[in-house]
Amino acid sequence: MDVSSILAEIDAKITSLQEARAAIVSLETESTPKAKRGRPKGSTNTIKPAKVAKKRNLSPEGRARIAAAMQRRWAKQRKAAKAAVPKKEVAAKPVAPKKELSAKAEAARK
Repeated sequence: MDVSSILAEIDAKITSLQEARAAIVSLETESTPKAKRGRPKGSTNTIKPAKVAKKRNLSPEGRARIAAAMQRRWAKQRKAAKAAVPKKEVAAKPVAPKKELSAKAEAARK
């Protein structure tokens, strides 16, 4: 084999590889078109304002019922707490007698 035939084969291989690359690139661009972000033009979809919840008012009778129920609940909890914890007698701690200070310490204290 001479050099010219080797170069011809290399050129043929390069040409076939370039064609294969071009085919792959064209497939890639066809399959993944760039999508634009956001709402499409001419769309009738608009942002709807959030619904404002209607304020609910509590009647005075309802408020009184709730207050009475809470007072009963608190009373029940206090009663249960008193029954659960028996009172312990606290023993008085012995008090140590005061030490007498020397005359020098007494003078420094004043």
